[in-house]
Amino acid sequence: MIYIQYYESCLGRLTMAARYGHLIGLWFENQKYELQYPGKLSDPIYERKDLPVFEQTALWLDLYFSGQNPKFRPDILLEGSAFQKAVWDILLEIPYGQTMSYKQIADIIARQKGIARMSAQAVGNAIGHNPISLIVPCHRVIGSNGKLTGYAGGLFRKQKLLDLEGFGRSDQKES
Repeated sequence: MIYIQYYESCLGRLTMAARYGHLIGLWFENQKYELQYPGKLSDPIYERKDLPVFEQTALWLDLYFSGQNPKFRPDILLEGSAFQKAVWDILLEIPYGQTMSYKQIADIIARQKGIARMSAQAVGNAIGHNPISLIVPCHRVIGSNGKLTGYAGGLFRKQKLLDLEGFGRSDQKES
């Protein structure tokens, strides 16, 4: 059974999904990709329920949207291919208020695999299917030229999230 709960943010409603007591999904309403499970949220596989992991996630989101760097991570379970998980693990290492390019991530993956090159497009596809927005910070990935590219929740949200983190400012909030 997959359980869901909702969170109202300044950037729109977020859906939280959990299974086995772990957060497995967090996405903005109407974003490009949602939880990749058979059926729709109205199907019986989904049930609305209050769970401790939803309380943890809501607290994380409260801190984040108030401009603070949450110093903890809710209990997450990332489900995907080995390649996707490798990319998402790198995303988890991008510090609050900082960015990394798709190419930089592709270079890290290539080194990990012991190969000469990795496609930044393949990395972008894995990032685009990140099931846990914000907490697995795919919004911190930008183009090699420093421009905002791709975000399943919409580029306007990506810009707002980076602004919220104080990206590019010397007075970033570290609370």
